[in-house]
Amino acid sequence: MTVIIRRFYPILLALCLALTLAGCATTAANLPPEVPAMHSVSEFSDDENIARVEDPWQGFNRSMYKFNYNFDKYIFLPVVSGYEFITPTFVQTGVSNFFSNIGEIRTLYNSLFQAKGEKALTTLGRFVTNSTIGLAGLFDPATSFGLKRQNEDFGQTLGVWGAGTGPYVVLPILGPNTVRSASGFAVDSGIRYGIVTAIDPFPNSDYTTPVEVGISTLETIDQRHRQKFRYYESDYPFEYSMVRFLFTEKRELAVMK
Repeated sequence: MTVIIRRFYPILLALCLALTLAGCATTAANLPPEVPAMHSVSEFSDDENIARVEDPWQGFNRSMYKFNYNFDKYIFLPVVSGYEFITPTFVQTGVSNFFSNIGEIRTLYNSLFQAKGEKALTTLGRFVTNSTIGLAGLFDPATSFGLKRQNEDFGQTLGVWGAGTGPYVVLPILGPNTVRSASGFAVDSGIRYGIVTAIDPFPNSDYTTPVEVGISTLETIDQRHRQKFRYYESDYPFEYSMVRFLFTEKRELAVMK
């Protein structure tokens, strides 16, 4: 947990500082009520799949869901909008490609952990191709060569190893999770921290911490930029329940791939 705290505290600090410098001040508003829009209650109350999701911490999770809504609306999305406004589209694409290329490392070792040799070879080919021909991952020639991007994380690895999903939990900023996916995220974060520490990409530099914080902040902004989900814009009467269902089902399907 110390690794995660050390990783995300500077990111949140940098985001808040960016908003302060930009003079962006907002006031809290009442949350929109969870009311029916385009769908009926019967669509959900009659679906036993939604009810079977294990959610013993629902009170905490719903409160955290609303907290994330406020954080997203008043902090995260304004920063992302500013990034999209000042950054040309081709630069945004390059940034996304760069961080996706770094993510290939996570997919590579998790594919090996799961004994998925074909995925591991494809991912290795993508990483080598995009790191060289793609200029450190700024471009994605591997896709045009037929090497399709894979996606594996340690939460999926735990599932392949037989670990149960565990209860549903909504984490601050990170959003929907299960105990298994959150544990996997912690392990992946620890491995990444260990790799960066071992490589030491900024040796003997007086600016190591600011650079690392800047890169982590940019990566976080890029991830939210690529995620099109917006809280309370789903047109479902019970968005919390639907998000819970879709997330857990998606994670289970990912384990089976």
